[in-house]
Amino acid sequence: MTSKGFARVHESGCTLTIDASPGASRSEVVGANRWRGALRVKIAAAAREGEANEELIRFLAEKLSVPRKSIRILSGERSSVKTVFVPLTADRATAILEEK
Repeated sequence: MTSKGFARVHESGCTLTIDASPGASRSEVVGANRWRGALRVKIAAAAREGEANEELIRFLAEKLSVPRKSIRILSGERSSVKTVFVPLTADRATAILEEK
């Protein structure tokens, strides 16, 4: 079996498969799970009334240096596994998010 990346080409940017863990003390990228094809992200907000989703968008916007309004959750708003659109190439997003 081959592994798959968490970033895929999509329209004018890419989609990221995110495995989010809300309720953390701070928001941070934990690492890529190549087997599941997802980026593991801890979220410093509770999973209620969209708080964790808002924090995920804020965190990704800051980390990727893009406007918050340009990031969209395409699927998984009520799930820990989300598909998120960002206006960067898949290669660029992957390079930034996998930096140590």
